[in-house]
Amino acid sequence: MIALLLAQLWLAHAAVFFAHEYAHSFMAWALGWKSNPFALHVPPISATVMAIQLGIDQNVDEAAILASGHGVQAALVSGAGVLGNALITLPLGLIGFAFARKRNAAGWAMAAYWVVVASVGNLLDYIPVRTFTDGTDLLMDTFAVESGLNWSPWTLLLVAGIPTLLVTAWFFLRMEPKALRWLFPYSRGQRAVCALLTAFVIFCFYGAAGLSEGGPVSHRFSLFSISVAFPLMAIVSLLLVERHHSTATLKDGSRYA
Repeated sequence: MIALLLAQLWLAHAAVFFAHEYAHSFMAWALGWKSNPFALHVPPISATVMAIQLGIDQNVDEAAILASGHGVQAALVSGAGVLGNALITLPLGLIGFAFARKRNAAGWAMAAYWVVVASVGNLLDYIPVRTFTDGTDLLMDTFAVESGLNWSPWTLLLVAGIPTLLVTAWFFLRMEPKALRWLFPYSRGQRAVCALLTAFVIFCFYGAAGLSEGGPVSHRFSLFSISVAFPLMAIVSLLLVERHHSTATLKDGSRYA
């Protein structure tokens, strides 16, 4: 069971990660800044590369795009990754969960659930964690978007932060409680473990991105994500999941939310 869970988490992260990087790459290719959209930068194979794809990137010279005066195109290339997660992997995860649930395939539904979790986490990874960067790395997507559109970090936070907040709220208020009730209808312990792991993945794994890059503000956002948002949302998740389970059970008495 633990091995299956770890495999699902790894596959979900890899799927969302590569969708993110290829969204950058294909946008650059579509705009004429890259000849081969499948060519990513892959560092020498190591444990971290294999485990979390650390060091792999879109292989696009965004600095050159900005320097050429094509700021909007640079912003499109840079923003494509987050949009890829919001518009591709998140909907696909939801579709996959619904498809698996209809066929009573709990294992596949669990895998799709983690794709949704990874997609939400990847949104928070950039907005707000790495919105206020130090500007030292043009491969930092949010900085390139801000530079290309001549936006301040506050403008980006307003434009992208509101939909990110809405998606995150929807996930914790609606998606997670319904999903965990269906997956674990008779086990409060399993629902609790999954809710805690979900909060950990979103706020500690993805939320920790600013600890290693992005500058001092990103670093503080990550510390807040790990030390405040994680425990707070873990508790809130547990309460929401159990409240939904109790309410739905009283209403229809079935395993379906």
